[in-house]
Amino acid sequence: MKDGDREGRDVDRDVDGDGDGGEVKRDTHAQDDVDALEDLESEEREFMKDSEIDRILKAFRLDAYSVLDLQPGVGESDIKKCYRVKSLLIHPDKTRNPLAPDAFDRLKKAQTELMDEKHRERLDEAIADARMLIMRERGLNQDSEEVKEPSEEFRRAWREKTKWVLIDNEQRRRRQVKAQMQEEGREMKRVEEEAEKRKRKRESEVKWEETREERIGSWREFAKKGGAAGAGGGGEKKKKKKVKPLG
Repeated sequence: MKDGDREGRDVDRDVDGDGDGGEVKRDTHAQDDVDALEDLESEEREFMKDSEIDRILKAFRLDAYSVLDLQPGVGESDIKKCYRVKSLLIHPDKTRNPLAPDAFDRLKKAQTELMDEKHRERLDEAIADARMLIMRERGLNQDSEEVKEPSEEFRRAWREKTKWVLIDNEQRRRRQVKAQMQEEGREMKRVEEEAEKRKRKRESEVKWEETREERIGSWREFAKKGGAAGAGGGGEKKKKKKVKPLG
């Protein structure tokens, strides 16, 4: 073999990237790119989780629609679907965020409230009342353009008024509960006093019955002594001396 041919092959091998060594380098670079992309996606998912957790914790907790980020009046299927997606996103086992448990509990509570038909009806009524109050304050009616196609400003005012209505309703409910507890306390005290009164009466009756023989014996003893005294005093009376008249 000629020296020129050998040198030519060596040059070709150098140009191709040192044979198998070049392939290894390319594979390493490709894997680095994949790892970097996965890290980026992981960071993006964590950011989404953190953002959702923050949103839930800042939402007005008396408004379950707000906690779940749902439009008022949606159906049960939408409520279930929304909860399923968000609960998987922020589940404490799937994120390092220390606030995840609190956010998850609030999300679960909101879903439970909306799945309760009576609670959902009360919430829908409060939202409707808030809308009516806004319309009354602004002199609007059902045919007003601002009501038919509400602006972002109208919706913002509506949400704030909804908070006010819900807070007012909650305060009223707590006052009723407090009044009811006080009334129950007074009733319980009255029942206890009546029970104590009956107890004292029973104890008095029992004591009276237990001392019955003693009372009868005492009376008989008294009667006996009294009878003897009467018999002793009933003997012959002492005769009075006759006084002789003077003169």
